[in-house]
Order: sequence, then structure tokens, then C-alpha cells
Amino acid sequence: MSDNMVLYEETETSDIKYISFIGESNTRFDLAIIITDRFFGKSLVVNIQSGRTAIIGSDDLEEPDYIQEAFQLSEEEAKDLYEYLSRFFY
Repeated sequence: MSDNMVLYEETETSDIKYISFIGESNTRFDLAIIITDRFFGKSLVVNIQSGRTAIIGSDDLEEPDYIQEAFQLSEEEAKDLYEYLSRFFY
């Protein structure tokens, strides 16, 4: 028997939106946005190419450099992703 302590294990139905676009930085973004009740109304955003994931809500978009740091992007790439996500979250 395992000594792991499970804090919770739940199953829920969620919506997933798949997006692919090329921004002004000529970077291609392949994203999955998982819309769930789990994260206080925020969504799980997955960059499918890099595997990087962040829990994002409209308030996080207002944090300076949040997108750039969360997804390890250049300033130009972060601007492209911010512009798309701001349309999605607002």
C-alpha cells in the first residue's frame, strides 16, 4: 500500500478551446484553454508547443510581465499572447 496522502481527487466536465495563431512577432502559438470551475473562475492556459501552463484570469493579465514570465516568452511574443488572451478574457 502506498504512503501517498491524496488531498482530493475529483472529476468534472470542462470546456476546452483550442487556438492556433501567428502573432506580429511571427511566432506560432498553439494553445489549449481549459475553462473550469476549479481555479476560482480562472482558466488553465496551456502552450502546447512548450508544455508551459498557467492559471490565468483577467486580473492576471493586468500584472506586468505575468504572461512573459509564465510562458518564458520574449517581450514581443508576450505582447502577441497578451493581445489574444485579453480578447478571450474580457
